[in-house]
Amino acid sequence: MTAQYQPTGTTAAGISASIEAGVRGGDLPPGAPLPAVRALAADLGVSPATVASAYRTLRQRGVVETAGRGGTRIRPRPPVATTRSALRPAVPAGVLDLSAGDPDRRLLPPLPAVPPADPVGYAAGGVLPELADLARARLAADGVDATALTLTNGALDGIDRLLTGHLRPGDRVGVEDPGWGNLLDLVAALGLEPVPVPVDGDGPTVAGLRRALANGIRALVVTTRAHNPTGAAVTAARAAALRDVLAGHPDLLLIEDDHAGELASVPLAPLAGATRTWAFLRSVSKPYGPDLRLAVLAGDEATVARVAGRMRIGAGWVSTLLQRTVVRLWRDPATGRRITAARESYDRRRTALVTALAARGVPATGHTGINVWVPVPDETRAVTTLRDSGYAVAPGSLYRLASAPGIRITVTPLDDADVPGLAAAVAAAVDSPTPPTFSA
Repeated sequence: MTAQYQPTGTTAAGISASIEAGVRGGDLPPGAPLPAVRALAADLGVSPATVASAYRTLRQRGVVETAGRGGTRIRPRPPVATTRSALRPAVPAGVLDLSAGDPDRRLLPPLPAVPPADPVGYAAGGVLPELADLARARLAADGVDATALTLTNGALDGIDRLLTGHLRPGDRVGVEDPGWGNLLDLVAALGLEPVPVPVDGDGPTVAGLRRALANGIRALVVTTRAHNPTGAAVTAARAAALRDVLAGHPDLLLIEDDHAGELASVPLAPLAGATRTWAFLRSVSKPYGPDLRLAVLAGDEATVARVAGRMRIGAGWVSTLLQRTVVRLWRDPATGRRITAARESYDRRRTALVTALAARGVPATGHTGINVWVPVPDETRAVTTLRDSGYAVAPGSLYRLASAPGIRITVTPLDDADVPGLAAAVAAAVDSPTPPTFSA
C-alpha cells in the first residue's frame, strides 16, 4: 500500500468508505496492495472480522480483488470515478501509444448532419422503424434472427442490462480467458463470479466450455469476431461444436458480442439461438466512432422485452438524434467504402506485424480486429523494456484470469513504416518466446 495513505474507520462501512475515498483521490491507485486483514485490524483497533467484512464489501462492488498469496489489491479499473491519469498512466512524450485499443481516428467516417425533424416526446421515444429495418437486414445477412430487437447505449451497456436482468450477485458467468478487460470489470462490479473459458485462435474451446458448464455458470459471454485481446474469431466448425454442447443447457443465458461488425474481415459464425435465452449485440463504435454509443441487441422475445422494459423505466431509449445519424451512415455509399478501406488497412497492419514477429521467432496472434496478442514469459519486463524502446503496450494482466502471460498491441496508431522497428523491439523484449497458446 502507498505510504501516503492509511485507511481509517472503526466499522466495516467506515473502513470500506475510507478505502474508496483513497481510490477516488488517487492515493490508492490501481494495483495498490491493501494491508493484511489482521495487520489493518491491529492498526485500527478493531476485530479482524470487521476488516474482512469491509474487504468483502469492496470485493463485491469490484473495487478490490484478492489473488491468493498476492493479498488484496485495488482492481486495475475499479468502478469508482477518479482522474483518468490514475486509471491509465500518461504515456511519456516520444513514446508511441499502442495500448489504448481505440480505432484509428484517421479512418473514422465524418459524422453527417442530421436533417431537422419534429421533436420527439416521451411517448414516442424508442427504436426508429427505419433503423430497425436496416439492422434486421444486416443481421439476417449474417444468419442472425433479429425479429425481436432493441437498442442499448453501446455493447457493454447491453451486456450490463442482460446480466442484471437474469442473474443475481454471486452467480457464475463464463468469460473468455484472456478476454475483454471492461467485461471482467463489469462482472466484478455486479458481484458476479467469473469462470474462465480458455480461448484459442478459433474462439472459446469446447473443453473449456464444458468445464465452465460443469462449474455451474448461468451465463456465457462470447466475442464472435475480432476478439479483444487475441484477435481470435469463432469459426464455423468451432461454432457447430459449441452449439452441440450448449444444446444440453437450454436455460443458459448466451450473450454474443460482435463489436467489430463491418470491420471484421472473416464471415460471422454465430451461436445465436443455441439456447432458449440468448442475445446478439453489434455496436457501431469501432467502425463509425466511439462517440456513437449505440448497439443493436437481437435475441429471443422474452430477453429483448426484458432489456427494453428496463430501459423504459430508466434511461428511456437511445437518442433519436443518434439513431438518425446511424441511419444516414448506414445508407451512405461513401461511408461504406470508407469502412471497407479501414478494414483493409487494419488487416494489412495487423498481418504485417504478426508476420514480422514470426520472422524474428516471436509467435503472435491477430486473425481479426485491431489487436495483436504476444505471449511473454514476464509481462512487467516486456512492458517496461518496450516503453524504454519507445512503445507503450498493454500488459496482459488486464485481460487474464488463469491464462498465460502476454501483452496486447493495438495496431491502429501504426504506420506501415513503423512495423519493422516495433517487431525488432518486441523480439528484444521477449527473452524466451512461448508457444502461441492463450490458456495456462
